[in-house]
Amino acid sequence: MVEDPPNLWHLQFDRRMDSSSIFRATRGIPSNLTYCSELRILALSHNQLTGKIPVEITSLTRLGELYLRSNTLIGVIPTSIGNLSSLTRLSLHYNHLGGSILDDIGRLTTLELFQASVNSLTGTIPSKLYNISSLQEFSVAENKLQGSIPTDMGITLPSLHTLILGGNQFDGPIPTTLANASGLELICIPDNHFSGRVPSELGRLPGLYLLNVEKNHLEAGDAKGWEFLDSLTNCSQLTVLALDNNMLGGMLPNSVVNLSSQLRILLLGINHLSGRIPRGIENLANLHWFDLSNNLFTGAILESIGKLARLERLGLSSNRLTGQIPFSLGNLTLLTGLYLDQNNLQGPIPQSLGNLQHLSTLDLFANHLSGTIPKEILSLPALSLYLSLSGNSLDGSLPLEVGRLKNLQALDISRNMLSGNIPSTLGDCEILEYLYLGNNLFQGTIPQSLSNMRGLRELDLSHNNLTGHIPIFLEDLKQLQLLNLSFNHLEGEVPVKGVFKNGTQVSIKGNSRLCGGVPELHLLACSGKSYKKRKWPLLLKIVIPIAGAVLFMILLFSFFILPWKQKLKNNAPIVPPLEDQFSRVSYNDLIRATDGFSSTNLIGRGGYGSVYKGILSPHQNIVAVKVFNLQNQGASESFLAECEVLRSARHRNLVKVMTCCSMVDFRGHDFKALVFEFIPNGSLQKWLHPELDGHHHTKSLSLLQRLNIAIDVADAIDYLHNNCQPSIVHCDLKPSNILIDNEMIARVGDFGLARFMSKATAISLADKSSSIRIKGTFGYIAPEYGASGQVSIFGDVYSYGILLLEMLTRKSPLDDMFKDGLSLRKFVEIAFPERVMAIMEPLMPLLEDESKTRECLISMARIGLSCSNEFMRERLNISDVAMTMHAIRDACLGTQ
Repeated sequence: MVEDPPNLWHLQFDRRMDSSSIFRATRGIPSNLTYCSELRILALSHNQLTGKIPVEITSLTRLGELYLRSNTLIGVIPTSIGNLSSLTRLSLHYNHLGGSILDDIGRLTTLELFQASVNSLTGTIPSKLYNISSLQEFSVAENKLQGSIPTDMGITLPSLHTLILGGNQFDGPIPTTLANASGLELICIPDNHFSGRVPSELGRLPGLYLLNVEKNHLEAGDAKGWEFLDSLTNCSQLTVLALDNNMLGGMLPNSVVNLSSQLRILLLGINHLSGRIPRGIENLANLHWFDLSNNLFTGAILESIGKLARLERLGLSSNRLTGQIPFSLGNLTLLTGLYLDQNNLQGPIPQSLGNLQHLSTLDLFANHLSGTIPKEILSLPALSLYLSLSGNSLDGSLPLEVGRLKNLQALDISRNMLSGNIPSTLGDCEILEYLYLGNNLFQGTIPQSLSNMRGLRELDLSHNNLTGHIPIFLEDLKQLQLLNLSFNHLEGEVPVKGVFKNGTQVSIKGNSRLCGGVPELHLLACSGKSYKKRKWPLLLKIVIPIAGAVLFMILLFSFFILPWKQKLKNNAPIVPPLEDQFSRVSYNDLIRATDGFSSTNLIGRGGYGSVYKGILSPHQNIVAVKVFNLQNQGASESFLAECEVLRSARHRNLVKVMTCCSMVDFRGHDFKALVFEFIPNGSLQKWLHPELDGHHHTKSLSLLQRLNIAIDVADAIDYLHNNCQPSIVHCDLKPSNILIDNEMIARVGDFGLARFMSKATAISLADKSSSIRIKGTFGYIAPEYGASGQVSIFGDVYSYGILLLEMLTRKSPLDDMFKDGLSLRKFVEIAFPERVMAIMEPLMPLLEDESKTRECLISMARIGLSCSNEFMRERLNISDVAMTMHAIRDACLGTQ
């Protein structure tokens, strides 16, 4: 792909040369570029180029701009590049270049832009580079560079407006002369070893809008050290101020509340700040992210924080704050993350937190909160990542409303004084992965409804008063890795399959009446026959009818319960909770995970952005990162739509979101990305039409596989329409938005066009004035969308019908054969039912029974035709579709 500007080739022999075809064919930069003697601009970014930068490139003596970013180039920056005396812009971002930056770069005396971030460059910055007075942008972040910055940098680089040095090993003080570069707008130097004070002279930069010095060794402890904050009040354009993870101490000056009214991000966490939170913080009315966590702040949380109406993230954790949680925090209705953990907060949890309808994470761990758990916070629809009320003094029972947390991944209410039975409604939290109820006063048996949590990874029920047997169906929870049932009153035989096979993953100590299990548990063998001989006569004489009923129920439900987590030291989780694994992902984290959004990690591209494969530290999770191109109209709205849907929707047939990233990049530009689980088998599009994507699968999808995928998609849409509050319309159902996992289970993704709707009318809740802008994909979009633009559930049903017909015929609705009034639906309708077999994909493996094959194909085609009816009200309801598709499979397999 050739990037802008479009007319970049000025060649002696061919002004219309197609650079993209040349370079993709060679995979490297060809050395015969020497023939292009008139070349002024060479733009080869995002071309998946490999190999080294050829030294021959320096023969392009008239070259003014060279863009090689976002490839996989290796080797060093050629020394001869210094011969390009006309070069003004050099972009090498996001490659694998190594070695040092040589003095020869300093010979480029007209250079205005030098970008070499996210490579493997080493050594120091050559002094000659600091003498290029024309330099406007200098970006070398995320390398292995070291050394100090010249004290006269701002004098020798007077034209500098962008300075990006983050993620290296630079040390020494921040030069005070940076203020001499009066046009400096962006200073981004985090994650280095800079020391000393933040220069107060920076307040003389009128256009400064981003100052990021986090993760250094900068100090402040007295009035002199904090002068820089006073001076920054003069920077009226300041939007981002990141001072976190340094050695700033003392009281936070009151001048902080006089910073720019444009300020959106203020980060002061992980320092040594003390005293009270300054009054007047509500002056910063545009704050989106405010973090004071991991300091020594005392006193109460100010009620006035509740006036920061645009706040999306509030971090006050790990301080010494006292008093009650202000009721006014319930006014922060845009809040997605609230972190008040590890303080000395007292009193009840305010019911007003139930107003935070966008909240995905709530952490109140390790305070002195008392009273009962408010039902209101258990009804928050967006609460999806983490809810921790652990380590408080909460009492009473766990409300039945806990079952409303249908989207939650991790719930920790351990170390309280909660009592009563574990409510059976907890089983409605089907996608819960981490459940910690230990160190409470729960009694009764482990409820059978927990068996619904098929994805449970860790379960901790330790230190309670639970009775009865260990449910046998815990063996069948495939994802269960840690189970802690210790110090209860459980009895009977310990299972030996599933998680119980590994004694290091299970803790059952402190239950004296347990027996059996694997040898590592060191339990006595169960008494077997003698036990039964002693017990059965008593049961026979006293409660034969009751015993029969109990045994019947045990057999009936013996395959439905869930896993729990082992807690060892200080009853804390053995592995970090989900919040530590997946929340607070930064732009730098995603840069490292995707190798600088390398083209080799690019796995997809859509209308609003690109998707990259990545490995997310610290747990090396393989993920898919969807980066939104915010320059495209509608991309921001698409990001918000996906966030909103994925917070409120969780289902085994929906792509699972892990977290999101909404911050600024190295240049201070808005950056938005979603992080999903990585689905290895790609999209259904690549299975149905491998030739269009350059993929060639060794075998075609079988009829049974297609039927299973169709059922998975129907179940997902049924869930969105009928089990979400409010209901959700996908609006863009097509093969490329359906992913296939290792077990050939389909997952529906890409909710960038999704809309919430009213169940009463089955019509979108979106403003009607915006409904005419609803987009979809031609061929799959319902006819009525083009006429009225009004979204409804029947639009998804139409798309499903077209999708089903495409799966059967392997013909896209956009196929060239469909013209002059012939469509995919018409094509199938003409052949239905007598000649259905003739239009099916010929390479599709069928069932062994020919009559069942024909019956199955006709039934599936009938569903496809019914769903894709031109008239909206004539289409089936998706619930009926899902039920019928299940019945078709049962019939095909002979199970009904």
